[in-house]
Amino acid sequence: MKLTIFAASGGIGRLAVQQAVAAGHEVTAAVRDPAKVTWDEVRTVAVDLSRPDPDALSEALAGADAVLSGLGAATKADFGVAERGTRAICEAMRATGVRRIVVISAAPIGTVPSPGRPNPPRHDPGDAFMQRSVAYPIVKAILKKRYADLARMEDVLRASSLDWTALRPPRLNDKALTRRYRTEVGRNVRGGGIISRADVAHCMLEILDDPATFRQTVGLSD
Repeated sequence: MKLTIFAASGGIGRLAVQQAVAAGHEVTAAVRDPAKVTWDEVRTVAVDLSRPDPDALSEALAGADAVLSGLGAATKADFGVAERGTRAICEAMRATGVRRIVVISAAPIGTVPSPGRPNPPRHDPGDAFMQRSVAYPIVKAILKKRYADLARMEDVLRASSLDWTALRPPRLNDKALTRRYRTEVGRNVRGGGIISRADVAHCMLEILDDPATFRQTVGLSD
């Protein structure tokens, strides 16, 4: 499969590139700084999604079968990049005929209000008592602007006609790939609280051809 991976030099993106190449996929890495992509087998295209360039996006998507995106704000200066960048990616996908996209969101986003979902449920059905009562309220207060950006990113996907999936992992770590993780379509994983970035990258690739995940959010955890 021919894949275009956005934010390919980020924590999850670089692992998705590595695993996709190992699995025999043909990869285009769309990154702000192509020098950060060190795999000889990977085609690179310079794309700055803080200031999306339609021509660069068209070049990055040329010939692609599917898109993976680990786009998200790394600093305060990046707030808004998930929504803005994903909107630009979706527009370019429509223009180039690419339909499949998998993005990274976050486990608490199902309860974060957004213009498209001004009254979300108070709790995700997969969240345990401590998560919905203690952990997630604290995390949402700390990461309020970052999560608002991800919630608006999901709005962009829902408003599109694309075959999208938004993965909602909980707390991330840098442990090794295990392939032993759980997923739930449309809800968070019951009792889930942590997962490695390597396993999130693996899941992005695993669900590419799964129609049950099209136009869905997917919770995952160890």
